[in-house]
Amino acid sequence: MKKNKQKGLDFIIDKITNSIENTSTGEVFDTEIVKLTIKDSIQIKKSVWIFDWTKELKDKSKEVYKLTTTNNPSIIQGLISIEDKQDHIFMHLIESAKFNKGVDKIYFGVPGNLVAFACKISVDKGYEGFVAFDAKTALIRHYEHSLGATHFRGLRMYIQTSAAIKLISQYFKS
Repeated sequence: MKKNKQKGLDFIIDKITNSIENTSTGEVFDTEIVKLTIKDSIQIKKSVWIFDWTKELKDKSKEVYKLTTTNNPSIIQGLISIEDKQDHIFMHLIESAKFNKGVDKIYFGVPGNLVAFACKISVDKGYEGFVAFDAKTALIRHYEHSLGATHFRGLRMYIQTSAAIKLISQYFKS
């Protein structure tokens, strides 16, 4: 039996963009983030994704969203699993598609876009942009610098209002 115990998020904020940006041409693509459905889960191939997103979808306490480009909504660029904690949003998982990781990635900005979306959900729900997550120890400083996140204790980090507003205004113009 394979155990997939999550011990902190380990996404890398490669670049804060204003959408997603092609790594070789610099072209920027408009994106949309919508709820992932069971029907969409057919697209989630284990060869492209590390985490068990079907399991996340089945957990009624969580909502899973997919990031796509507006001109090609059938290709999922990244996924996020969040939970409404009634006073903040908790990010359980964030993952870029395999082709958006490493030195040969196609797009910059996928993780930043997804985190900004979680912040936007928090603002929309009246939580003032507060978002919490657990980080891998080695990435705590990275999230402090790239996202403006604050280390609370242990692996727990949070994004507070001013940092959330900055991310939202970067990715969501309307």
